[in-house]
Amino acid sequence: MLIMGVMAIAIARIRDLFAVSMLSGIFSLTAAAAYVVLDAVDVAFTEAAVGAGISTVLMLGTLALTTRQEKVTGGKSKGTAAFFVVAVTGAVLIYGTFDMPRYGDPIAPIHHHVAPRYLEKSFGEVGMPNVVTSVLASYRSFDTLGEVFVIFTAATGVLAILGRAGRRRREDEIADETVTARSDDASPDKDKETAS
Repeated sequence: MLIMGVMAIAIARIRDLFAVSMLSGIFSLTAAAAYVVLDAVDVAFTEAAVGAGISTVLMLGTLALTTRQEKVTGGKSKGTAAFFVVAVTGAVLIYGTFDMPRYGDPIAPIHHHVAPRYLEKSFGEVGMPNVVTSVLASYRSFDTLGEVFVIFTAATGVLAILGRAGRRRREDEIADETVTARSDDASPDKDKETAS
């Protein structure tokens, strides 16, 4: 968790967008490793595939359309206001965790409502031996479908933007070649050659 915290601070502070993309991928891989330690291998696989894989590719594709360096706009007052909002939000979230049960507490409400049903009836209702897979693929299938739809929409948007940018670059190259060819045709040296 300490490594993830350091990476999150580095992502927020670095101005090189390529480095931010790479650190985001590394952050996702670190989160996937944390999920493996917590015995949530399926969630770790999803985090590695989506967070480190697809998200990093989309961010790198977006970098093809922009510059590598972030342009800093606004004065110090905007940064101070943003920091204040983040600090207050963080304090409220931390305050909200004081009423939560400890991690792994057997008398937590989650262990008395849905979890026993999933553990007892998952194999009979879904037919999958892994409870996590049955929850993600059956009980929460609409949620999983929504996540897939969001990723598909993001990928389609980035590909559309990249395709338009590539077309614009080709048009600019053709226009530059046309201007260069016309300037070569109208050069004074060519006029002298045709006159003689």
